[in-house]
Amino acid sequence: MNMEKITDREAISITTLFVLGSTLILGIGGEAKNDAWIAAIAGLLFSVPIFLVYSRIVSIFPGKDLFEILNLVFGKYIGKFIALLYIWYAFHLGALVMRNFGEFVNTLGLPETPMFVILLTLGLVCVVAVKLGIEVVGRASAYFIPFVFANLLIVHILAFPQLKFNYVKPILYNGIEPVIKGGFSALSFPFAETFILMSAFSALKTKKSSFKVYFSGLFLAGITIIIVTLRNIFMLGKSFGLFYFPSYIAVSHIGIGDFIQRIEVAVSFVFAVAATVKVSVCLFAACKGIGRVFGLEDYRSVTINVGLFMIYFSFIIYDSIMDMRYWAYMIYPYYAFPFQIIIPVIVWIAAEVKKKKTIKIKASAL
Repeated sequence: MNMEKITDREAISITTLFVLGSTLILGIGGEAKNDAWIAAIAGLLFSVPIFLVYSRIVSIFPGKDLFEILNLVFGKYIGKFIALLYIWYAFHLGALVMRNFGEFVNTLGLPETPMFVILLTLGLVCVVAVKLGIEVVGRASAYFIPFVFANLLIVHILAFPQLKFNYVKPILYNGIEPVIKGGFSALSFPFAETFILMSAFSALKTKKSSFKVYFSGLFLAGITIIIVTLRNIFMLGKSFGLFYFPSYIAVSHIGIGDFIQRIEVAVSFVFAVAATVKVSVCLFAACKGIGRVFGLEDYRSVTINVGLFMIYFSFIIYDSIMDMRYWAYMIYPYYAFPFQIIIPVIVWIAAEVKKKKTIKIKASAL
């Protein structure tokens, strides 16, 4: 397989857009209602220790991707079995995000367009991106991210006259339990999903790059999500958690006179960019894993096949938008927990033990 290189700036851009992904479409912490912003902060804080684990694993195995690390830590057979689990998780996550975007476009933008056409369009763009390589995804992310933040900044400025700050009250009216649940949900979606990024971070410059990339991406995306959540609450109030796509609905209320209207179209651009990057990374991870497990010379050889399967799977994965919302908030956090927390912690502990044994062997040899 050809070695690909991405700079720290490109890796931070990928991480940021990956975390934003479908989060900007669906929102987070809906179960906490107008305390969703506190749930977002809780999710950000919960993710700090797990991000330390992720970045530490990458620093212990510089130049190795997720699937090589699994093989080194667990051995050939167990490592391949766990690698298959992560191939499935990456594939499944990519299909979920693709369907999130498809439901968004089909519900609010193109209701007469068949869902499959929307999914096929996004999927083919991601297939082309992965065929071109993670370097291209990195450069595209670094190019688009200034436009994404400029777009969000302009929307926030235009929204300011219509914000009703009293909507955030009463704070913690329903107690701390909904906030903790919302924080746990925010940890699993989207913050801890970044474990998949290990498949793309095998070419970072130094051992310290992993810490810089993970925490810079966490900070940029986390602060953005908290601000967007607050803006949505200030505009929608207690009804925030009732909407399928709260960000779009909130922004649709923005209007200045008769000459600035319908700016939610501009926000759709942000959704499209973030979703494309996230699906592309998931597709890349799935293809990279298949290449490692089955000893292929280049992961790109299966990109079209896996991409088409992902498109079809995203089409059949839900029966309705209600099923999508139920899965995202009620089932996904528990489904993803082993992939995001349990296995990574085991990998980290095993890697630390393996590293100490290697140091002792080298010391005794001297």
